[in-house]
Amino acid sequence: MPIPADLVLSSASGLDPHISVEAARIQASRIARERKIPQSVIEKIIHQNTEGPLLGIWGMERVNVLQLNIDLESIAVQR
Repeated sequence: MPIPADLVLSSASGLDPHISVEAARIQASRIARERKIPQSVIEKIIHQNTEGPLLGIWGMERVNVLQLNIDLESIAVQR
């Protein structure tokens, strides 16, 4: 599987809160293992935080990493 560019490059500001869906999926098993959460839960959270193209036409689907991390932390607090 090719590595998505956004896993090895960064935005000009370094503050972009989004990554590609592919980049998020590649990291799902590691996140599940480290947080001791089933991978299916991680994949569901990725799906819930996936945003469509800007105005429905520009760009690609992307994952809001900030919101994804907030959701992951809320699971940690509930445990």
